[in-house]
Amino acid sequence: MADREVLLNIRGLKIEGKSGDDWLPIVNGVNLTLRKGEVLGLIGESGAGKSTIGLAAMGFARDGCRISDGVIDFDGIDLRAASQEQLRRLRGKRIAYVAQSAAASFNPAHKLMDQYCEAPVRHGVMSRSQAEKDAVELYRKMQLPDPEGIGFRFPHQVSGGQLQRAMTAMAMSCRPDLIIFDEPTTALDVTTQIEVLAAIRDIVEQFGTAAIYITHDLAVVAQMADRIKILLRGDEVEEADTETMLAAPKHDYTKSLWAVRSFQRAEQGAATDKPVVSLRNISAAYGPVKVLDNISFDIHARRTVAVVGESGSGKSTAARVLTGLLPPSRGEVLFDGEALPPDYRSRTREQLRHAQMIYQMADTALNPKLTLRKIIGRPAAMYLGLRGRALTERVRELLRLIELEPDEYIDRLPSELSGGQKQRIGIARALAAEPRFIICDEVTSALDQIVAEGILRLLDKLQSEFSLAYMFITHDLATVRAIADDVVVMQKGKVVEQGPKPEMFNPPHEPYTELLLSSVPEMDPDWLTRLLEERTRKGLPQSADQ
Repeated sequence: MADREVLLNIRGLKIEGKSGDDWLPIVNGVNLTLRKGEVLGLIGESGAGKSTIGLAAMGFARDGCRISDGVIDFDGIDLRAASQEQLRRLRGKRIAYVAQSAAASFNPAHKLMDQYCEAPVRHGVMSRSQAEKDAVELYRKMQLPDPEGIGFRFPHQVSGGQLQRAMTAMAMSCRPDLIIFDEPTTALDVTTQIEVLAAIRDIVEQFGTAAIYITHDLAVVAQMADRIKILLRGDEVEEADTETMLAAPKHDYTKSLWAVRSFQRAEQGAATDKPVVSLRNISAAYGPVKVLDNISFDIHARRTVAVVGESGSGKSTAARVLTGLLPPSRGEVLFDGEALPPDYRSRTREQLRHAQMIYQMADTALNPKLTLRKIIGRPAAMYLGLRGRALTERVRELLRLIELEPDEYIDRLPSELSGGQKQRIGIARALAAEPRFIICDEVTSALDQIVAEGILRLLDKLQSEFSLAYMFITHDLATVRAIADDVVVMQKGKVVEQGPKPEMFNPPHEPYTELLLSSVPEMDPDWLTRLLEERTRKGLPQSADQ
């Protein structure tokens, strides 16, 4: 690797963010060297500067930020001195970016195919018809359903995981020299993640593409990166080749990242009380498309039901039915044994208060024009009648619960937060109504592992203190092991298997459950290669769609 030509050379990079009349440091003199065909993993907790450095590699700084010092040399081009026209010619064609939140990055008014074709056609890489054929091939490589037709859907017509794969394909459309992957598998279930990781790795190897892979998932970066750089609050901590970093990290902070998955919820025993929430024979559809097929399960106070399955399996749709956002075509939702009106608009304020939801996409779930004071305060005012000083103190209390300093954050806008901080605001907003039942839809997917563990501990503490019932939607089986009492496995709108956690993690399993469990990445650089080879040798599918 050392004999390859240097593609990206960053020296003394300093980036600052605007705060009132002051500029505060975000990145403090970071150095980064990337060779052609090499993959560098950037690891660190939320707010470490990973995404900020990734964007700087394109010569870009977010609104409210500025690159104040340092050199950014891309293949002999000084990106800090380059004109906007030069940067436009580079971005999309030679440097591409895969964002963390596909839902917030696609234009909702245009079909996926139009957005895929824009870059290669504008940069003269291929004609429109060639771009469409290329899109189908990459959609197929990404294991997207109906690769010939999915490009002619709008972003809202596909699941979050499918949208993330479509964005990854779009970034690859011009076969760039450098791709910045900013948490590209965050929204993906484990089986889909394997296909995306394999496809990304194949593109890098096949076309000699260099990549910066930003993630908080150490097991994922182990499969992708040649080298790993650790960041903490804008500073470099340490850097080494992947095998050395995994086997012998030197810095105490790095060692803490490696050991962070220590939380394990205490066993609660069998449920004895009446369920807080029950789904009974629920079927539901979006127009003519049936998405839930006769599903049933219970959720008890002080217990967490983890609902797992691939993207598009119906997990989030079940949550929408529970909250009344999608009335079912058949079946009923019970709260304390009594049937709830199927449409939320027919439910009482008290019924609405007791069922709250934390959404998967924090970027799109928070009103960008409201301060955190108003975002968190609104449900407390609406459901609890708090006003004035009492309302302000409640907001401050909730910010402390999610480990954000009230004086520093209460009057910030969502745009002034990191992805992980936005997700924590979503949690605080749900808690503000003092509900009995909370739906957690991938609430730790955008968080680094240290913050995620803190959130799981917080949710566990709140559950014990207030006898909360949780429905925990996730594709992270490590999170399921940590937080769940019961597990419901879904596939294509049906419940495949369900039961107490100890039973679900011990064989024998249904074939689909076995596929999920075998797809959890391990902290071994050779794990993905071995898994794909084993499934090919046994003639097993790489995903549940096959």
